[in-house]
Amino acid sequence: MPTAIIHLTVPCSEIQTDLRPGLDELMAAIAARGITPAGPWYTHHLRMVPNIFDFEARVPVTTRTSAGGRVQPSQWPAMRMVRTIFHGGYEGHGAAWGEFNAWIAANRHAPAADYWECYVAGPARSPDPAT
Repeated sequence: MPTAIIHLTVPCSEIQTDLRPGLDELMAAIAARGITPAGPWYTHHLRMVPNIFDFEARVPVTTRTSAGGRVQPSQWPAMRMVRTIFHGGYEGHGAAWGEFNAWIAANRHAPAADYWECYVAGPARSPDPAT
């Protein structure tokens, strides 16, 4: 699937303030190129580093984009994966990830060094975590 991405490296304590401007920049860049999103945005976390998020904010696009500024063309590759769905506020992510990682280990899967996270509904759609 073709995507447009922007790479971000931010302290964990700043993710809630730095992600939104990065997404806004990404969406403005593809709109300026006349490209529309083909689905919800998601993230590709490149590595697990204590207290740092090193990731790409991504959005699937209807047409491959060109590089410009911090926005780069990419694609969501085919892959084998396990997945879970979390419903709730951002403050519950830590516990949800712990439970998911325990399930992965208990079922004898080997996690990759990176991970992908897709928001079916998020704060851009509604500020209410119940929705």
